[in-house]
This record gives sequence, structure tokens and C-alpha cells, in this order.
Amino acid sequence: MKRPKYLKTIEMNFRVHPACAILGPRQVGKTTLARMFLEQDSPENFHFFDLENPLDLARLENPMLAFSKLAGNLIIIDEIQRAPELFPVIRVLIDDKKRKQKFLILGSASRDLIRQSSETLAGRIGYMELMPFSLDEVDHDSDLLWLRGGFPLSYLAKTDEDSFLWRQSYIATFLERDIPNLGFQIPPQQMRRFWLMLAHYHGQIFNASELGKSLGISDHMVRKYLDILAGTFMIRILLPWHENLDKRQIKSPKIYFRDSGILHALIGIRSQAEMDVYPKMGSFWEGFALEEIIRQTGASSEECYFWGTQSKAELDLLLLKDGKRIGYEFKYSDAPKITPSMRIACEDLKLDHLYVIYPGTTTFSLSEKITARGLQLK
Repeated sequence: MKRPKYLKTIEMNFRVHPACAILGPRQVGKTTLARMFLEQDSPENFHFFDLENPLDLARLENPMLAFSKLAGNLIIIDEIQRAPELFPVIRVLIDDKKRKQKFLILGSASRDLIRQSSETLAGRIGYMELMPFSLDEVDHDSDLLWLRGGFPLSYLAKTDEDSFLWRQSYIATFLERDIPNLGFQIPPQQMRRFWLMLAHYHGQIFNASELGKSLGISDHMVRKYLDILAGTFMIRILLPWHENLDKRQIKSPKIYFRDSGILHALIGIRSQAEMDVYPKMGSFWEGFALEEIIRQTGASSEECYFWGTQSKAELDLLLLKDGKRIGYEFKYSDAPKITPSMRIACEDLKLDHLYVIYPGTTTFSLSEKITARGLQLK
């Protein structure tokens, strides 16, 4: 499946920087995208290093010597989080203007977990996130995408059962191999318990003390576990927005699973029939819709917030983008209506517009600054 939007982003990054990093969860299609870029860009010579391949790791035991002998103008390094010590070497080679080499770097961890890249390649590298399929990439099949999530091998599986089994295997491998490969020595069963408990906080205010008591660990360890899951693109930490108001505002973040299919696999939902009778179906759809809207708008994490007060006024998503304040409310309802909370959010936050996202397909105005619309934009 072609992903032209991401290919264009790689091109844009290389126009500005000698290095481009594609970051995203494992099995999301980073290597496939890199090969698509090779087919499209047709570099004269390129070299591909997969750091999960023992032979490639052996070739890079002396990375400066190995890279300096390469004649190609593009070097691709996959799973860079396994060897972050390569970043200083890459910086030296980039700064050697005679070489004119470009680096395409693929990683299964965020910039926060791969700190060396931001420290040593500042001003030399552009970043992009490659995430699971979104609605505009799957012909707007929202029900299937919501159930299975957007990981290619999950979404494209022949049956729901095959998709569920793939995600179960993915979760096990993530816990038993991927987290230790990042240098975190956490018992897999402990992290699984924590991850499963987060399912009950999906779309809710995060409470580290409550989770710590349940797991028998400190608040500090709870936050560390959460940072790991956020840094590996499993969890979105949505920070609260604080306005200069004479009101007590919520200061703790909300937690969302970034892929609905992983959430469903963790709690054992295998089919749409099981989804339809699940008690938290509405909140699960709202989390799915929130993630999709962030993808549709191209908003970065630094542009996304929620807002709430102790008096229960709230806004599910506040985007501060392009000089505007756009609000989003997510309602799993056939006919959404204006609520007092929406009016308060519009007034207190001085929103340019507020959209109420619901499962339907018709767009209609609820007021001058409030519009109801479906999740799918055609």
C-alpha cells in the first residue's frame, strides 16, 4: 500500500537536512517506506544496514571506518535505537562536506528515548513519525480500522481472528524483546499488568498514585513505565491546557492508546460483535476518533491539549495550530447537541471554532461557532 504523504515528507526533509529520521512503532512499515523511497528517488548508490541483523552489526563494529569506505550517496540505518552510539559518527560524516552523503534513519523509539540524535545531530536532521494506517489510507473503512487498529499486518489480515492473534503476538514480543532492547530491565509481566491497567484509564485523567498502589510500586516507577510506553508510540499523553481564569483547572494529563487494535487485543475484544456489547464502547470510540483527528490535522504533540475545570467544564481536544484555537468534542451519538460545557469552553478559551465529532456522515451547524460533523472527511 502506497503512502504518498509520508514519501513527500521524506523528500521535504532531505531538501533541508542531510539526515531524515523516520520514527514509529515496530511493524508499522518503516522499512517498507524506506524501500518505496528508494524506488521513487532512485539514488545512484545506497547502503542498507539493519541493526537487528548480526552481520550488519558486525560490519559496524568500527562504524567510522565502515561508513567512510562507502561510496554511496544514501545510507539507510534500520532500528537505530539498538546502537545510539552511531549518532556522533553520523554527525562527523555529515559535517564532512566532501562526502555529500545523506542518512535515512529508522527507529522504533521517540526522540526522547533516542536522546543522542537530538543532541548530536541538532540542525542536521529532520524528524517524521510514521504511524499505523489512518482512515484516508484505508478507503474510509472506519469500523474495521477501529476494531483491528492500523498496523498493516493487523488491518490487512484475512480474518478478525488472524488479526487478533497477530496483535497478541505483537504485544508479547514488544514486552519480552523490544523494551529490553531499549535498555529497560522491567519484568514483562509487570509491564503487561501496567499496560492492561492503563486500558481502564483510556481517555481518563492519569493517577500515578492509584496505579502505584495497585502494582505495589512507587509513583516514580509508574511515571517511568508510562514514559516508556509513550516513547515507543503505544500511549499518547495528552497534557492539560491552562488558561488565565478564575477557576480551578485540571492539571494532570489524560491517557489514550494510540492504536485502537492494541487496546482491544489487551482486553480481549476479538470482533465487532464483542465490541458492540462492551461497556466502555463509547469511550473507546472517542479515543479512536481523537487520534484520527490529530492525524487528519497534522498536529504535533506540542499543539494538542485537553482542557477541564474542577466544576466539570471540559474540552476533549484543543488544537493550537496556525495561530488558531480549534476545539473538538467527541460524542458517540447519532444526534449530538450543544451542552453547557461546550458553551463554557467556547467562551473561556476564546475558540475560533468547535467541532463535535460523531459517528455519522452529515455535517451541520449547531451554532455560529459550533459544527457537528462525521469523523470521515471525503
